[in-house]
Amino acid sequence: MEQLQQGYIKSVAATAGLAVEVVPVDVYGYDIRLIKPPRDAMDEESALLAQLKCTTQIVPDVSREHFSYQFTKRQYFDHLVKPRRYPKAILIVMTTPTRQSDWTEVTHDGLWTRRSCYWAYLEGVHADPSIKKPTVHIPTKNKVDAASLIEILDKIDRGESLND
Repeated sequence: MEQLQQGYIKSVAATAGLAVEVVPVDVYGYDIRLIKPPRDAMDEESALLAQLKCTTQIVPDVSREHFSYQFTKRQYFDHLVKPRRYPKAILIVMTTPTRQSDWTEVTHDGLWTRRSCYWAYLEGVHADPSIKKPTVHIPTKNKVDAASLIEILDKIDRGESLND
C-alpha cells in the first residue's frame, strides 16, 4: 500500500512540476515533502508536508461532501492538527480495492490506478483528548491531482488558508 500511494503521489507531483522527497523515517508523523521550485533564482521554493494513509475499508461516495477516516493512533492526528507556521501539513488518504491485484490496470492507453487519493487540512481541528483514534472528515472535492497540489502550494505562498 505504501509503495502504491507513493507512486500515485510521485506521478501526480511530476505532472505538477513538483519534487517529492520521501521521509525515510517517521519524523513527527510525516511521510513525504512536496517541493515547488522557485519561479526564478531570487524566489524561494515552497514546501508542504504530508502524512500518507491508505485504506481498503472506504469507498468514497462522490455524491456526498465527505467521507470519514479514523486514525489508528492518536499521535498521527495530533501531528496534523497543531498550529504550524511553515511548512504546512496535510493528510492524504488513498482508498484502494481490497484485492491487491485490483489496485492497478495496464492497458495500451496507460497505467490506471483504481480509486484515488484525497487530502484534508486539519490544522486547528479539535477532538476530545480521551479519544484514542480520532475520526476526521475528508472532503470528496479534495481529490489529489496536479491542479490541487499546485493550488495548495500557491495558497501557502500567498499566506492563504488551506480551508477555503
